[in-house]
Amino acid sequence: MVLGIDTSCDDTSASVMESGRVLSNVVFSQIEHSKYGGVVPELASRDHIRNILPVTREALREAVVSLKDIDGIGVTYGPGLVGSLLIGMSFAKSVSLALEIPFVGVNHLEAHIFSLFMGRKINFPLIVLIVSGGHTELVLVEGEGEYRVLGSTLDDACGEAFDKVAGMLGFPYPGGGEVEKIAEKGERDAIDFPRAKLKGYDFSFSGLKTAVLYHIRKKPPSEKDIPDIAASFQEACVDSLVFPTLALSDRLNIRTIGVCGGVARNKRLRKKLNERAKGCKTFFPPPQFCMDNGAMVAGCAEFHLERGEFSPLTLKVNPSLTLPTQSP
Repeated sequence: MVLGIDTSCDDTSASVMESGRVLSNVVFSQIEHSKYGGVVPELASRDHIRNILPVTREALREAVVSLKDIDGIGVTYGPGLVGSLLIGMSFAKSVSLALEIPFVGVNHLEAHIFSLFMGRKINFPLIVLIVSGGHTELVLVEGEGEYRVLGSTLDDACGEAFDKVAGMLGFPYPGGGEVEKIAEKGERDAIDFPRAKLKGYDFSFSGLKTAVLYHIRKKPPSEKDIPDIAASFQEACVDSLVFPTLALSDRLNIRTIGVCGGVARNKRLRKKLNERAKGCKTFFPPPQFCMDNGAMVAGCAEFHLERGEFSPLTLKVNPSLTLPTQSP
């Protein structure tokens, strides 16, 4: 039985997992950052201090277990905000010492990949698109724990672009979900926003974000214009994600594709990838496991603990942690 802890950004989450089955998954989302238009690291750290104990207690209560039932603990040690990561790491080490159980530091990106495997089996190899507020990466997953990063964003992450455009359109942070909602009322081809054309399988969203900004400055939108801007922007984002993913799938002749991370909840992304990925099997996590959560950390930790891979108590947080990168 594994306790998973995630405090990588502004969500405090704890989950209990037993033999691959999620018994509880509690997420506390901080809302005070909306008035600042983005996450304030110091405020996030303070909130994690206040929330880590009650969130963990609730996760244990929902799982109908106590701390003495826990056999191991997993915690995100990177990437993320350094102060936020330190709260989770300090808590996990304390629990590990007090209960004399092993703990393992979990790579947040690897945990997102593990969210695809919850409750189902997916055959290897597969291509995974990690797409969230902080990351946009294409990863070749050759087997359990075997990763090769073949593409990444050169500037903004896709989720970050969604939130910034939401701010331009007058929506509070985080606004990605509001952009998606209002886009359902607009025309996807109303405005020809650019799609970055890069060599290889990298991504870029800064030009698209700037194009939206200039369009709004040139012609301040009325209320009826906003759905078209949102829909056209969203379509450009989705194209920028789908086309490199399918190009890599064709090049490597791998017909299994997974998409994880917060933006994996986007309905238009799911629909377009399924439409374009002819002859491919596509997988998305359940919506509640797309956003940052303790369950994906627990699942990843369980994998490493079963292999006897424990972390030393000297492990430090790594805000810039990446997945292993090799050339194919």
